[in-house]
Order: sequence, then structure tokens, then C-alpha cells
Amino acid sequence: MRESSPPNPTTAPLAPQLLAQIWQGLDGAAAQLSAVGLIGNGDLPSVFGVSDLAQASVAAAGLAAAELAQAMGGATPALRCDRRLASMWFASSLRPDGWTAPALWDAVAGDYRCQDGWIRLHTNAPHHRIRALEVLELDPQAQREQVAAAVAGWRGVELEQAIVAHGGCAAEMRSQSQWQAHPQGQAVAGEALVAQARFDAGWRAKGSPDPARPLAGVRVLDLTRVLAGPTATRMLAGLGAEVLRIDPDWWDEPGVVPEMTLGKRCARLDLRAPGQRATFAALLAQADVLVHGYRGGALEGLGLGQQWRRQCNPALVDVALDAYGWSGPWAGRRGFDSLVQMSAGVAHAGMRELGRDRPTPLPVQALDHATGYLMAAAALRGLTLRWQDGVGSDWRLSLARTALLLTQQAPDAAQKEALAPETADDLGPAIEATAWGPARRLRDALEIDGVPLHWTLPAGPLGSAPAAWLD
Repeated sequence: MRESSPPNPTTAPLAPQLLAQIWQGLDGAAAQLSAVGLIGNGDLPSVFGVSDLAQASVAAAGLAAAELAQAMGGATPALRCDRRLASMWFASSLRPDGWTAPALWDAVAGDYRCQDGWIRLHTNAPHHRIRALEVLELDPQAQREQVAAAVAGWRGVELEQAIVAHGGCAAEMRSQSQWQAHPQGQAVAGEALVAQARFDAGWRAKGSPDPARPLAGVRVLDLTRVLAGPTATRMLAGLGAEVLRIDPDWWDEPGVVPEMTLGKRCARLDLRAPGQRATFAALLAQADVLVHGYRGGALEGLGLGQQWRRQCNPALVDVALDAYGWSGPWAGRRGFDSLVQMSAGVAHAGMRELGRDRPTPLPVQALDHATGYLMAAAALRGLTLRWQDGVGSDWRLSLARTALLLTQQAPDAAQKEALAPETADDLGPAIEATAWGPARRLRDALEIDGVPLHWTLPAGPLGSAPAAWLD
């Protein structure tokens, strides 16, 4: 029986509506929305408004940057966000010249039929692959055919629970109505798109601000991994922030590092080691912004919880990401964009509306990218509040809550205008000397009058810099 679609609450153009919802979620003044021009046309192929979400989320980050520049004494800048370029950035901004970027997905990652439906295994991290294959009683070098045969003997929810309990990452495909009835779906529905809290810190500005480079001198400590958090800190680096990314010695994400380390210095620290944890504490005490995507409770378990961070640095702008939300039974569950799409009914809606015989997710990792730009916007709003009122602030977002923002509109399989094909004019003129070879980037989707985006460092490997601020 065909599941009915949820009612469409509005017939208004989706991008302006999404932008208004996002800006309201960031506690921004509605009057500032008039500074934004949403330009361009075309859609990524999806039953949901993915290009609308791309344009709205990028524009929100731009509006937050414009607001900070104005707070620093600049004129009120107008800005424009190009729908087509924003959509393209949601796929990839990097165009290698004479070399090939590493593969994005592990060989056995993906969707598999089980006894009663579909399940997705996320195995990009070697330890997640090992955990999933151990549950399936397979050798770590097992091939897709072997995995498919093993998965076929399981019920989806039972395999999902077994892999998650064993430290792996998996998600059974659920419909939107199943997710809405699920305790975690209900918990997410009760959460704010962007939760925030403010703390009196008595902060006072030092030096002379430059509204054209509003994050010059701002230090951003980056404890994030694929893809939302790195998207946020890449945006902040483009506005002039000194971004220092911290990873443990054992972590790598080769498929996305060339895309996501633009503008950043990348160091390694093992936060489980007391001496290296002390180094982190010293870095945090001198930071302006912390962006982190550890599972809920993980930093608390290391003695680096919210209360400790606030004592260490009262004026800190603390921006946190979670996959499945901050409340409910899955608040501490490991998750990634593709898994949340399976859980929250996105992949099922695509399959149903398009008449496909397998899960049909979004054409890009849109939950990650959109949440990343929302995180950047939260950091910028936090810096504006600190500039105006001397306060520190905490901000919380999740992939699942961003999914709800997108799926509150009814899925629509109607033919849409496709994005125009990429041309040489879509690339910026500069050659980026990445650690892997020369490359070019897409032109910026965002133009803020008097506040150009510019990255001073090319993409480089993890662990290539010392764990120290530049000065």
C-alpha cells in the first residue's frame, strides 16, 4: 500500500522560506533578510528541495558574516547567493589537475537487502568496517557479494541494533511516518533547529577590527570530521579565521581531506593522553571558537565537558554537532549523513516517489553540507553577540534536525529544471597548490559586498602542522 505524503504546509518558494526559518532559528532579526539576494536557478535531482536547502544555508552563513562586519563598524553589506553554485559546492568544490582525488567510499559501504527491507552499512573508517563485519561473522577483507549474502539473513532492525551495539555504524531504511512515530524521531521533532545559550563573559574587543575581513585574528579550534563540521570551519577560514584542526593519530578520511582542509592547519593530539589533553586545554584557553562533532558525552568522558570548557574560556563561542539529535534514546548514537537519510525517511521517500526498487537518497550529502553552513552561521552569530554584549555562547545542531527542516515539505517527483552543466567559467582563476597536486576550486556561491571570501592556505594532509597557534 502506498504511503501517503505529509501535507505541504505552504506553496511559497522554498529557498526564501528555508532561509527565513534558518535565520529565525539562529535568533537573527527578520529585517536583516532584506539584504539577501537569492539568484540563479536549477535543481539537483531529488524529490526534496535540495538546491533550495543549499542556497538557503549558504545564504544564512553569508548573512551572519555580513551582520558581524556591520557590528564591527562597517556599512550594512548586501549579499547574493547563487543557487547553481551553492548546489555544486554541496557536491564538491575541488577540481584536480593531473591527479585523481581518493575514493569517497569504502568498498563494502552501501545499501543491502535484508529479510524485511533495506539497511545501510557505513564502513569508511576501518574500525567501523571491522565492527560491522564481525557482527556478520565475516573476514575483514570480505567482498560486497559476501556481505550481501550475510545481510540477507537478518531482519533490518536486528542487524542495525547488533552493529550499533558492537561499535559500528548502520541504519535500517525507515519511512517518514515510521520515523515520525519512532521515539528518536519524536525527540528530534521537539528540538530547536539551532539551540543556544549565552553566558556573561565580560569580553572586550582588542585592536582595530577590519569589517572587510571580519574573522582576521579569530582563532577557531576544530574538532570535527566528515563532513558538516569541516564545511563550517572551511567557511570560517574563508572569512579570515585561523583554523587549527585537531585529529587523533589513528584517524584519517582520505576521500574528503583534499576537499575539506582548505584554509586550515591540521595537527594531531590524543585527547586520552594527559599531556596532550593539557596541550588542548592551553589551545582552548586562547581560542575564540570551538567547533566539535564528537558524540554527545564523549568530551565529558575525557574531562573536557561543557562546564569545564566554559571555565577554561568564559568568552568561548562553542558550536557542537550531533548526528541524531541531543535528546531521545539515540542521542549518543554514531551517525553520518547517509545513515540519517535512511533513518529519517529521506531515502524511502525518494524510492517511493520515483518508483525505484532500492533506497534513493539525496544526490549529495546535503544534510552534512547544510548543517555545516548552519554551524558556520552559528559561530558568526556567536561572535557578533560577543562583540556587541561581551558574552560567550553555546550552540547545538544535528543532522537529524536539519533533515526535518528539509522533509517538512512534501516530497515531489515532478520534473524540475536541471542545473546547467559545469563550464570552465565556473572555476576560480587561482591554482591551488594542494599537497596532492595542483587544483582549482569552484567560484564562490556567495558574494558579500566588501567582504570577499579568500583562503590563504591550500588543502593539506591531516597531521601536517604542530598543535599550536601561529602567534
